[in-house]
Formats: sequence, C-alpha cells, structure tokens
Amino acid sequence: MSVLLLLILSCGLSVVGSSMTIRVSICSLCLWLQDGQSAEVVSNEMANRMSLFYANPTPMLKTVSDSTSKFVEENKEIPLENTADILGTLAELCRTMIDTPAYRDRFQSTETVLFCLQVMVGNIILYDHTQPAGVFCKKSTIDVRQCVKLLRDTQEEIPAQQGAIESLINALRYTTKHLNDETTPKQFKQLLA
Repeated sequence: MSVLLLLILSCGLSVVGSSMTIRVSICSLCLWLQDGQSAEVVSNEMANRMSLFYANPTPMLKTVSDSTSKFVEENKEIPLENTADILGTLAELCRTMIDTPAYRDRFQSTETVLFCLQVMVGNIILYDHTQPAGVFCKKSTIDVRQCVKLLRDTQEEIPAQQGAIESLINALRYTTKHLNDETTPKQFKQLLA
C-alpha cells in the first residue's frame, strides 16, 4: 500500500483527474507488485472506492472553471463585468429556451433539452467561480432560483433523463464555490439541499 501512496504522491493529486487514470495506475501497480513482490491484489470494489476518493467528480468542468478563473485573473484589463455578462447571458438564454414553450417546442429530442440544461448549469458554475461575490448574491445576473426550478420541473417531465438532471443539480450543490459561504442566503442552501 505504501507503494501506491508513493505513486499517487509522485503524480500529484491534481494530475490524477479521473477514475480511469486511477484505475489504470492501480492495475499497473498490482501487476508490478505481483511480478516482484508479495502483495494483496486490489479488488475492483476497492479500486472504485479509491477512485471516488481521489478523482474530481467533474474533471472537465473543473478544468474549464480553473482556466476561466485563470484567464480572468491574468487579464485585469478586461472588465470583470464582461465575463459576468457573457456567462449570465448564456445561462439565462438556455433557461429561456427551455422554459418558453414556443422555443422548446422546436426541439426535436430530449437530448437537446438536456444539452441546454448542461450549458446552463456549466455557466452558473463558471459564473460562481469567476465572480468574487458568486452567483448566489443579489447582484448576480442569473436567476438561480428559476434555474433550479426548471431543472426540477424538467426532471419530472422527462423521466428518461432523471439521473442526468439529478447529476446537474448535484453539480450545483457540490461544485459551486460560494453556496456554503456565510453570506449566501439560506433560501439558496435550502433550494439545493
């Protein structure tokens, strides 16, 4: 087990970004140990538990969020409001497209609705990571209450996509930066509880 710990520490936790990477590393380590040393073979269940502990739940979103935050920090000459306007507009545009029957009726598949919800949630999370006060403050250009309501309503309307939409709600719960801040109104915490 100490060899596994050494492998993880040498890679750096930030590099170990997905459960597949961890699984491959664990399997490689087990084969290496079997060749030269006596060791316990890590079962699939144990490998899965370990990957849940080390892997980021949304590695792609984390990468985009980190890159966007870095861009905002490095380009101080671009007003922060511009970034907020773009992210807020995209999130609200997606919400409006799904919430307005005249627009939603144009969608031919539930996958299109799900895609719009994914873009909406992604923009909400990016907004929260790039804005100092976050998305849950009064000055936010995104109506988070309406977005979460739309997610829950859509979850009931499209039973086949319930798991995917629940994952989007969980992404808001667990990957937003300011949800658990003391300054976040309790109504948002209760909304995503």
